[in-house]
Amino acid sequence: MQVAKNTVITLDYHVTDPDGEVVDEGREPLIYLHGGYDDIFPKIEEALQGKGIGESIQVKLQPDEAFGDYDAEMVQIEPRKDFPKELQVGMQFEGGAEDGDEEDFIIYRVTDIADDKVVLDGNHPLAGMALVFTCTVTAVRPASAEEIEHGHVHNPDEDGEACH
Repeated sequence: MQVAKNTVITLDYHVTDPDGEVVDEGREPLIYLHGGYDDIFPKIEEALQGKGIGESIQVKLQPDEAFGDYDAEMVQIEPRKDFPKELQVGMQFEGGAEDGDEEDFIIYRVTDIADDKVVLDGNHPLAGMALVFTCTVTAVRPASAEEIEHGHVHNPDEDGEACH
């Protein structure tokens, strides 16, 4: 079976920067619904189209094809008193966009703690980076009607009710 629209693809993968430094070693296989459902970056999906089990691809993604350009406006400095006592660099907090509705939330990472200020960064950790995505197709199966209707893969142990 080949990678085609409405198939569920399993990939062994890893991601490096252009210098070969590992960004994501891909410890867990990546499983996604193929066919324009935004489950994977479009350039990777395009390269996988028609591939079979055991075939590999390598795709270089520019920042705008991956996690976007780094946006300095996504960095905020907040008073230390607004955060829990136990606070460390790397912790994440959910925040709403000031002009957005409740569904427009952003994950902010703590990038620095100094005296009475905390620096929060709402950019994805890989924003602004070019990435090299290397993967091998390890499984291809037809998607279920429910997966196609919902636009994403369902875990085999999911009862269907946990779907968002």
